[in-house]
Amino acid sequence: MEVNAKQIAEHLGGEIIGNPDVTVSSVARIESGKPGTLCFLANPKYEHYLYTCKASIVLINKSFEPKEAVSPTLIKVDNAYEAVASLLDLLNTMKAARRRGRAWSAHVAFSARLGKGVYVGPNAYVGKKTTVGRNTQIYPLVYIGEGVTIGENCIIYPGVKIYRGCKIGDNCIIHAGAVIGSDGFGFAPTEDGSYKKIPQTGIVTIEDNCEIGANTVIDRSTMGTTLIEKGVKLDNLIQVAHNVVIGSNTVIAAQTGIAGSTKIGRSCMFGGQVGIAGHLSIADGTKLTAQAGVQSDIKEEGKVYMGSPAIEHMNFIRSYALFRRSGMKK
Repeated sequence: MEVNAKQIAEHLGGEIIGNPDVTVSSVARIESGKPGTLCFLANPKYEHYLYTCKASIVLINKSFEPKEAVSPTLIKVDNAYEAVASLLDLLNTMKAARRRGRAWSAHVAFSARLGKGVYVGPNAYVGKKTTVGRNTQIYPLVYIGEGVTIGENCIIYPGVKIYRGCKIGDNCIIHAGAVIGSDGFGFAPTEDGSYKKIPQTGIVTIEDNCEIGANTVIDRSTMGTTLIEKGVKLDNLIQVAHNVVIGSNTVIAAQTGIAGSTKIGRSCMFGGQVGIAGHLSIADGTKLTAQAGVQSDIKEEGKVYMGSPAIEHMNFIRSYALFRRSGMKK
């Protein structure tokens, strides 16, 4: 699918410098741009690539002025990094025509309700009394249990498992192998040293505009709901335990583990392999660097924490400097 500079500028509200009719069919990094590709320049340290770039179109910030002549057509936008994300979404929409109907090998319960334009792929299973909203795409080998609710315009990739009663909002993406609504890890010790399973009677609720990465697991609550609020983005291989709440627009990188009944605030950012103990409260806007280990509540908003146990990043840097100095003396 090809688009020209004029179409791109209109979509992004940008200003064209150069040929408005030049076309592109893919996106590339600025250091490897070729004819027919679009690149972007958002970080000044990559500026030197602009003057040798062979791409057909380059997105730049409106505040940027080239110091040398450039061969690609330029499109000036308010924020080149955000603009390329919007453009990739446009290209993806143009390329990926949504399917409709159901494969002959799919099983859809008689009492399930599918909205207009829904697609159910080969060997997918949709259980009793489940509701699926308009234009949602259910790929092959997906399992959707009894009484599940899925909103409109969702994409459920192959091998996803959504257990009974769980609720998925509109415009959500759930990647391959994710499990939504498995039992929380709840066991009560008994006098003989064994463990008795505590029934997990709740559900998982994922609100609108969320994305759940491949092989991520979100456990159902013991009672009530494990809640993923609107706009949350979870990477691959994340464990979210029972009764956890993740606030809106929080983003969490791969291999993070969140123990039961912890409440995470809005607009937080967690790096990879973060570990959070159970029954904690994490303030809005908290940033945790990779491999941080949180063992107590974080009450102040907008702070950055490092290390395990996690402490404020400036304190961590000072402590690390002391540790190194002490080691060098020995």
